[in-house]
Amino acid sequence: MAVPKRKTTPSKRNMRRAHDAIKSDAYVENQDTGELHRPHHIDLKTGMYRGRQVLKVKERY
Repeated sequence: MAVPKRKTTPSKRNMRRAHDAIKSDAYVENQDTGELHRPHHIDLKTGMYRGRQVLKVKERY
């Protein structure tokens, strides 16, 4: 079984854990409708992605 030769210092341990923090999701505002959506994702309200219609939107019930 592998065993570390030296104890990991708190500095090295904390540097490793620096990326484990939970970050909030980023949202951008659509220029046409003002709706918020994730960047690099389809706007589900309009079906648009990068200025192109890529998804057919259902009518309201």
